[in-house]
Amino acid sequence: MANNSSTHKHPFHLVDPSPWPLTTSLALFLVTFGAVHFFHDGSPLTMIIGLLMLLTSAALWWRDVIKESNTKGIYTDHVRTGLRVGMVLFICSEIMFFVAFFWAYFNASLSPTEATGGVWPPKGIETIDPFHLPYFNTLLLLASGTTVTWAHHALLEGDRKGVLQGLGLTIALGLIFTCVQALEYSHAAFALNGGIYPTTFYLATGFHGAHVIIGTIFLTVCWFRAYKNEFTPKAHVGFEAAAWYWHFVDVVWLFLFVSIYWWGYSPFMG
Repeated sequence: MANNSSTHKHPFHLVDPSPWPLTTSLALFLVTFGAVHFFHDGSPLTMIIGLLMLLTSAALWWRDVIKESNTKGIYTDHVRTGLRVGMVLFICSEIMFFVAFFWAYFNASLSPTEATGGVWPPKGIETIDPFHLPYFNTLLLLASGTTVTWAHHALLEGDRKGVLQGLGLTIALGLIFTCVQALEYSHAAFALNGGIYPTTFYLATGFHGAHVIIGTIFLTVCWFRAYKNEFTPKAHVGFEAAAWYWHFVDVVWLFLFVSIYWWGYSPFMG
């Protein structure tokens, strides 16, 4: 039976068949497999192919979702509510993702073993000064949380110029954060394979950095959509999802800064 929206007896939208979930899953597999191969002195080719495939699938999937959202009558109030609930549940899953890293860090730091010399940070580890680049990055993200909120309020008031300015500043702050974190990594005195401290440090902060990059892309898409007047004060679920995601990234960084950078700073830990 054909899926004709005019015959629907409910306010919900049944999505059309799409190849992008399958291609995205395959791309993620190639990225993971290729990264493991590359970390064991293999060729990065598989990982690069996976990344290109992932970016292509994400772009085409995003294109289809935006086209769908701009089709009149599809995104009813019930559909928007479902999308908001889905985003909240997704963020909850992301919280548990980072809980695993914090669990590993505190398990190792609160009960140091002989492998770490019975102290934390482990002997021989020169930790990063939290009041240098990490503190600057904290200020950047706190400022970006303010600018994205400014953009949201401007959207609710129908101020298109304020939306573009707020989003533009948020995107710029996100890009600066990523550059500063790359600079911090280049000056770090420990490598990923240097034991439990470098492992938990790079996994937690590195995955957060990846989330900042994803959030920056998300906000950039929203900027172009706002520029094309695709958001209205009553219909802007895509913008809401991006703003919530960005606030989540901000909060996770505060926990990272306090626990891994500040509390784990070697002069404080003795």
